[in-house]
Parts: sequence; structure tokens; C-alpha cells
Amino acid sequence: MLIGLVGKPSCGKSTFFKACTLADVLIASYPFATIKPNHGIGYVKIDCIDKEFNVKCNPHKGYCLDGKRFVPIDLMDVAGLVEGASEGKGLGNEFLSDLSAADAFIHIVDISGETDAGGKETKGYNPVADVKMLENELDLWYLQILEKVWKGFARIIQNTKQELHKAIANQFTGLKVNEDDVKRILVKGKYNMEKPADWSRDDLMRFAHELRHFSKPMIIAANKCDRPDASSNLKKLKNAYPELIIVPCSADSELSLRLAHNAGLIQYIPGDNKFSILKELNAKQELALGLIQKNVFDIYSGTGVQEVLNKVVFELLKYIAIFPAGVHKLADSKGNVLPDCFLLPSGSTALDFAFAIHTDLGKNFIKAIDVRTKQAVGKEHKLKHRDGLEIITR
Repeated sequence: MLIGLVGKPSCGKSTFFKACTLADVLIASYPFATIKPNHGIGYVKIDCIDKEFNVKCNPHKGYCLDGKRFVPIDLMDVAGLVEGASEGKGLGNEFLSDLSAADAFIHIVDISGETDAGGKETKGYNPVADVKMLENELDLWYLQILEKVWKGFARIIQNTKQELHKAIANQFTGLKVNEDDVKRILVKGKYNMEKPADWSRDDLMRFAHELRHFSKPMIIAANKCDRPDASSNLKKLKNAYPELIIVPCSADSELSLRLAHNAGLIQYIPGDNKFSILKELNAKQELALGLIQKNVFDIYSGTGVQEVLNKVVFELLKYIAIFPAGVHKLADSKGNVLPDCFLLPSGSTALDFAFAIHTDLGKNFIKAIDVRTKQAVGKEHKLKHRDGLEIITR
């Protein structure tokens, strides 16, 4: 799973990325500080199942704090997008090609209204315009990809009488398009599936929009929520886009808290609605933490950064977390307790889980056993979030 961070220059993408990953990236107040994409590991936060069995887990990947399991996901921070990116403006071509592998987008929006469309400092800017711009540029990007091949492609489909949804999914696999989504779009939009070569440019534009919506779903991280005009701008954004998941956040606050925790100054678990001071602080540190408490925690009950990651994985993409485990032994051969946790699409089966662990387990699958109920389940058994399963093979 790869989540792409998108947004205009100077919206706080790199700060958000660093707050999630603690990677060493350039954070600057000028446009296009990010040129090449940054890749790093972020984490979704779930309740670990170790407490249910009175044990303490030892994750191979990620970590566990006070019963909260942090499961790794791949994040990518790309160059800022400006209007005209689909035509190559700014760093548009590089930006868009970098994004093709992403499963979903987190659109970092400067909710403060203190940067204009190009990322330069201003006052009173309406961030609703940023969402309109980015969605339009992404739609135009998809339209260009379709238009490059559509005439010849559509004629071949008509002449060979192939199923249109399968042919489209196969042609555009690089965008992570799947057959079910394409079929749903074609039926709902009442497109002429018998004669795709007769589609107008408006038909293609409408189809590009829907295809992008399904193959690259997006959540809004309303960043810089601690600034003076953030609250009123947040209302404007929610009114303009009631269908989108919009989470107020302060990436700068999250980064400060995580660095302070690592320095031993405070106790803070990402996503919590509180932090506690462990050591005596200097005046500057006291002021900074006091402002975070007053302008972020007292108003929003947290920085929102962890909430964004959880919502994009569990609500937008509808993934579930599954633990490999043994009915009689929760540890692996090296003594690591519940060392692994897998993220799988909702609707995954016990057999899907076996293949996710290792191909041999899937090929030799006999049954699985639920470690909570001790009951055996078959290969078609649908998994639930935070299930623990032992795979039995021949």
C-alpha cells in the first residue's frame, strides 16, 4: 500500500511527511522545496490484541506502545502541484508520474488561508480553491492518459467485441484501476459500452473524473488548524465538499511533540489527546508546548495527523488489520510474541490471508483457526478487523 501526499507548494506536505515518518527531509517556506519524491514509513494505530491474551507483543515491523499497535504503511511526499500541472507547469509532469503508483491521496490543504495558489505568503485566501484546483488537475491528467490511446483502443474493442470494463482495466493497470470499479462507473454513468469509439470529449472527461475518484480516493488534511482563520476556513471547506473526509490537523505540532518525546522531555503517543511533561523545560519549550495545548489540543483534541493516516487506510481504502498467531502459542520460533500484523482489503478471506503471509501457505491451505474462539474456519471465511488466525497446511 502506497499513500501519496499531494497539495500546492508550501501547504505543509513535507512537515506532515516528517511528522509521520521522522525522516530527514527539507522543510522550507518557499515553493518547490520538494523536487524529488520523498519515500518513508508512516504508521496506522490500532488496539493490539496482546492484552486479550495477557502477553506483550514484539513486532518485527512497527512498534507497540501501551497496548496500541503501530502498523507500517508506505508514504510518498511529492513536489507541490500548481494550476496547469497537467500541462507541465511547475513540476507537473514529474509530480503526476510519481503519483501513478499511489493507492490513495492525502491532500494537504493550508487551512489557514495564509498562502496563495502558488504557495506564496498572503492573507485571506480561500482554501476551497485549492481543492477545486487539485481535483481538476488530477482529472485532466487522467483525461490526457485516456486521450492518448482512446481512438485506436476503442475501435479495437468494438471490432473484437471485448468486454469494455475488462479491456479498460487491463489497458490502465499502471493507474491501479480494477475491473469492478470500471464496470460500476460504466453502468452508473450510462456510457455507450457497445460503441466506445463514439464517445465525445465530454464523455471522456466525465469518465476520467469517475475513474480517478475510484482508483485514487482522497482525504483532506486541513493543515495549520492552529492559525487564526483556520476555523472559519474549515467550515467553508466542509460546506463546499460535504462528501469528502476532512480532518483538521497541525503537522507542525505533531512533529514538535514527537521530537520532544524522543528527546525524553514529554510522554506522547501519536494520536493521543494528551501529553505529559517528564523533565524541567526551558522557557521556549514551555511556551511552545503551552501553545500546542491551547491552540490544538483544547480545540481539536489532538493534532489530527494520526487520525488522517487511520482514516485513509481504514475508512477510505477500507482495509482491515489481521494478526498471524497460534492457538497454543502466540510466539514465533524465535520467541517473538505476535510479531506480525497484516493490512488486507475488507472482504479478504482466510485463504487471502494465507497467501499474504506466504505463497506456500496459500497453496497448501487446509483450514484456519480463530485464536480467540478456537474454532476452525474454511478458506472462504471472511475476516474481521483485528482477527487473529492460525493457518493449518498439509
